[in-house]
Amino acid sequence: MDSGFKDDSDGGYGIVRRLSAWGVHAFTGSGVVLGLLALLAAVNGEAKACLGWLGLALVVDGVDGTLARRASVKEVLPGIDGSALDLVIDYLTYVVVPAVFLYRFGLLPDGLGVALAAFIMMTSLYCFSNTGMKSGDNYFVGFPAIWNVVALYLWILALDPWINTAVVLVLGLLTFTTVKFLHPFRVRRWMRLNLLVSGAWLASSAALVVLYPDRPDAVWYVWLASSAYYAAVCLWRTLRGPVEA
Repeated sequence: MDSGFKDDSDGGYGIVRRLSAWGVHAFTGSGVVLGLLALLAAVNGEAKACLGWLGLALVVDGVDGTLARRASVKEVLPGIDGSALDLVIDYLTYVVVPAVFLYRFGLLPDGLGVALAAFIMMTSLYCFSNTGMKSGDNYFVGFPAIWNVVALYLWILALDPWINTAVVLVLGLLTFTTVKFLHPFRVRRWMRLNLLVSGAWLASSAALVVLYPDRPDAVWYVWLASSAYYAAVCLWRTLRGPVEA
């Protein structure tokens, strides 16, 4: 059985590299614990706690790729597929828990909650198995199953369940299209601005969750502005059409 270690003879430096690589995988793996805590919070009716754990999982997922590249985990531990590990955890935190969240907290119409949760989970399978889910310039192609973000929006906005149904159906169907969605950590163009806006969005989202149902104007406007920026970039990139890497 492959232990995951690369056979090398570089002494102590090699041990440090392997420990670093395993540390990155462990950091990635912590996402499954955060997902479990989020799921338990949802089951217990603790919406804020659930979104908080999902937010932490989002941060882990956002930075673990950068850490993996710096630690050269593919080279150091060729027997461990970090991409597969990441996808397994993401399906839990991006899809399963948010689907349960939408059902548990009455954000979907009575009698349709299970069917819509199943729709979310089924359409997301295509996203996670699609080998063409990224464009040449690292935008997501089709809706990237970020149901954790959708759950946050629908909870904060407190829309009518039938409006939420329309949102879920439209986004699920967009999974099978070529509409582009921004990946702020991988798209090189305007990366610094993308990261700045992402930080503002994350901070304002956290504040809105903690303060809910209050919406301080400053926080609310930052949240809306950062959301509008994302939407504008995605629309611009979609209308631009195919590009090379």
